Amino acid sequence: MDEILRVLSDVHRRRLLVALLEHNPQEDSVIIPEDVHKGDRAPESLQSELYHMHLPRLEEAGFIDWDRDTHEVVKGPRFDEIRPLLELMQAHADELPDDWL
Repeated sequence: MDEILRVLSDVHRRRLLVALLEHNPQEDSVIIPEDVHKGDRAPESLQSELYHMHLPRLEEAGFIDWDRDTHEVVKGPRFDEIRPLLELMQAHADELPDDWL
């Protein structure tokens, strides 16, 4: 549980994982899907952060598989461990603070 909470501690990782609930494969991972990028940050800044920090962390945890050559992100071997929490957050998104998803 501690590892799952650490992975979910960043809003951009949460948004990417929630996007994977419905989309697999997600071929535009490095071109930040709209549901991952929200807010005042420049998309280029977030794109670099995703590539160098968030995607490697999610892949290392086994929640995604990421092909750096094709920029394809798919559900990893441990995605089903995190799925119930993601589905719960998605189902109650309207009850959560705006910056949670």
